[in-house]
Amino acid sequence: MRKMPYKLVWIVTLLLLFSIHVSAQQNPIHKVKEGETLENIAKKYKVTPYNILSFNKEIKQGQTLLPNTILVIPLNPNATNEEVSGDAKTEEVVVVQQEPIGFTTHKVRKRETLFGIAQRYDVTQEDIKKYNKELYSIQLKKGMRLQIPKFPEVVLTEEELLNQQGFEVYTVQPKETRWSIAHRYGITIDSMLVLNPQLSKANDNLAEGQQLKLPRPEGVPEQVVQLYQSYTVPAKQTFYSLEKEFGVTSAELMKLNPEIGERGGLKEGMVLRIPQKKVSTAVVNTDNYIFYEVKPKQTEYSLTRNLDVTYRDLLDLNPELINGLKAGMILKLPKDKTGDLEVKNSLILDKINLLDSINTMNRPKLLVLLPFRLDRIDINDKDKATKILSKDRISKSVLGLYSGTLVALDSIKKLGISVDVKVFDTELSLNKSKEILLKENLMGVSAIIGPLNPHSLKEVAVQASNYQIPVISPIASESDISLSNVFFSKPADSILRDRMISYVENKRTDENIIVIYGVSHEASKNKILQHFPLASSIEISESEKNISLDIDKFKTFLSEEKENWVFVETDNFKVVSSVISILNSTNTEESKIRVFTTDYNSAFENNVISNTHLSNLNFCYPSVYRNAPNDSFVKMYRKRFGSTPDQYATRGFDLAYDLLLKLAYKNNLFEVSSVIGETEYTGNKFNYSKDLASGYFNTSSYIMKYEDMWVKEVKPE
Repeated sequence: MRKMPYKLVWIVTLLLLFSIHVSAQQNPIHKVKEGETLENIAKKYKVTPYNILSFNKEIKQGQTLLPNTILVIPLNPNATNEEVSGDAKTEEVVVVQQEPIGFTTHKVRKRETLFGIAQRYDVTQEDIKKYNKELYSIQLKKGMRLQIPKFPEVVLTEEELLNQQGFEVYTVQPKETRWSIAHRYGITIDSMLVLNPQLSKANDNLAEGQQLKLPRPEGVPEQVVQLYQSYTVPAKQTFYSLEKEFGVTSAELMKLNPEIGERGGLKEGMVLRIPQKKVSTAVVNTDNYIFYEVKPKQTEYSLTRNLDVTYRDLLDLNPELINGLKAGMILKLPKDKTGDLEVKNSLILDKINLLDSINTMNRPKLLVLLPFRLDRIDINDKDKATKILSKDRISKSVLGLYSGTLVALDSIKKLGISVDVKVFDTELSLNKSKEILLKENLMGVSAIIGPLNPHSLKEVAVQASNYQIPVISPIASESDISLSNVFFSKPADSILRDRMISYVENKRTDENIIVIYGVSHEASKNKILQHFPLASSIEISESEKNISLDIDKFKTFLSEEKENWVFVETDNFKVVSSVISILNSTNTEESKIRVFTTDYNSAFENNVISNTHLSNLNFCYPSVYRNAPNDSFVKMYRKRFGSTPDQYATRGFDLAYDLLLKLAYKNNLFEVSSVIGETEYTGNKFNYSKDLASGYFNTSSYIMKYEDMWVKEVKPE
């Protein structure tokens, strides 16, 4: 382990430099009509189908376009107004030039771009050039003072906001989601986002009363239309079985199909006209339905297999399927059909294998901000630098996280994914973090890993939120940060406690529950008693001079008829040592004891705690981390650094590898997190759930137990 810190001191100073060019312009939108194809829409706007596909990633080549899909049309600089035909002209976006009402002076900083300045002040690059004419002949330079025009706020009327021929304003009702509304209007989520650019791309939240622009359904309002389907009569078909399957009486069938009477009853091979079941007019929201988004190239067979339903059931709930299965369709299912499906925010998640789903065209751009604290180290003095790094707890954890991240980058490179990475030393300083952000252009960054200290994390999150950049917290499990772009990768203590209690609830039959707790853990005791109201509890003294458990009182709680399950809730290692020793000596054939805790902390890892006693008591606890098996990561790590990875290195690898695989699948972590369920790697697993008031929280954890002197993972049943 001695050579790893010194090697990393040098590696940290290497930064991979790159540039990304982005063009921004305002484009018209087009609502797809029944029967329209990609080719005739492209012809109408004087662009190529490829141009349209490049602006509408949800549409695939050869895919049938779904009516009401909203397409962004790339502007063709070579096309004139006269060349754009028919109704395409009516959907053109017209930009009216306004005069400024004042100016703001901006001093150009190092590495700033004209595009970045225009984005910051919400003006165009041409606006800046118009009032700073020297920019037409010279490049932007550090120290230049620019006059930035300020324009009056434009207030549009409802008539200007909506195309009265095809759109309407919809008010979000209680418990509705983007998925339920998309299903109601027969559009895709991508179309909804195009029509409503104000919707956050960082989460899927909708607020009750929020107003959305949506395509007005075709046809006459409130008009009731009866639809029919064709059905071929098989051998031995009866009126009874038809009524049971389709809910239609024999009299109705005879009226709709007079040939039944003419031919003397039902005959094999007859093609009958059968009315489709009317869709329930009940409110469609998260109370009674879950939703599924149809994927490209999905077939009826794969869909019904994934959802474990018959196509007939799907058709009854989603009559629009009669026109065929199309990518982007939002289908509804009743909640009782959930079964083994993974559901997040009322959306059914596909079981996606990220390794099989990466797109090598994606090129994630990462910033890594960690406190290497190189300002305290003379890298020319190898022995002294190594000594400082090996003794400092923070440096040890940081080097572990970073060394694991390096192995993750090597692994993702072997999959054919290129990643642009910049690494910075925050020096565990808020001012240093601010300095880094001031100099670095955040435009185009896919994600930021770090920083570690809460104040720096908050500062980075605030700045990154302006660019919709996710910030990954490697170690912190929660904070007072209320921004929606923070991903807390370490499960919170409350999640671990609930997981442990849930495990005990599911395993328990009639075991006797006892809670031993210190005064600082009264909240844990109360939580346990909420779930096990008949449990006994006993407080233990935690004073420095006196640590004692009333053994006689404790023994009165023990049962000789049932197994005793004892929770030990404390963060004092002396208390743990004393209590575990007492419980081990009390653990007999007559009074069998098993020990649990909902708060596994450093007190249980102290060297004075007997592992033999913990094993005898089958000690069980919730954990963020499991012991790393001897897998490919461990072998790669040993080969590169000459040592076995600790839990920080394993966490660094798992966190970075998970992040990079998700960005390789789709270079937008917010969108990926809404459709990807639990992922698991060497020693950690992740399942991010969005909190309404703040960021994303990892809800996955492990249950571990001592058994035969080994710590083992308890596998879910």
